[in-house]
Amino acid sequence: MKQRQLEILLEQVAVFESPSPSLEQYTTPATIAAELLYFALMKGDLVDTVYDLGCGTGILAIGAALVDVPTVVGFDIDMDALITARQSAKKLGVDVEFVCSGIQDVPGRAHTVIMNPPFGAQVRGNDRPFLVRALEVADVIYSIHNEGSYEFIKKFISPAVITDRYKVGFPLRRTFKFHKKDIEVVNVEIYRIENMS
Repeated sequence: MKQRQLEILLEQVAVFESPSPSLEQYTTPATIAAELLYFALMKGDLVDTVYDLGCGTGILAIGAALVDVPTVVGFDIDMDALITARQSAKKLGVDVEFVCSGIQDVPGRAHTVIMNPPFGAQVRGNDRPFLVRALEVADVIYSIHNEGSYEFIKKFISPAVITDRYKVGFPLRRTFKFHKKDIEVVNVEIYRIENMS
């Protein structure tokens, strides 16, 4: 499947009905989701078991299943978001397990974690528990962070290492009352992290 085909399919994934500002529930755009997934696919990392931490309505997890990852599990604390995710997975004909769980309670082990964690805009450091848990459960991590996070992340994840990163424009739709524009493009970076432990 080509990246553009994946993006078109992912545009069918439903968005949050009642997003929470404190959980920073912004929908990952289909363009960004397809880009991250294709990046991971080309690196040979979408194999065995893939976890999506803080999966929200499931766009990354569903995308992983669409490119034939054998086992995909999405974890989120918001049951309403998981219900929406399950409906989208069914609509697109893919098998994804969605589990209601706090980040610290994510069980088991995966080859790869894919995630768009909170950026820490509302609650500083909100992304840290996601990085910590991802490093505990996976060999390889793909994660989206605000541009300019490189030095912090490099230090925070050590001895794990960032093997690749690149910048993309993240179109953020007006989601909350405090948003001023209909769409604001925020510069983010997609990281590939390899666990050395």
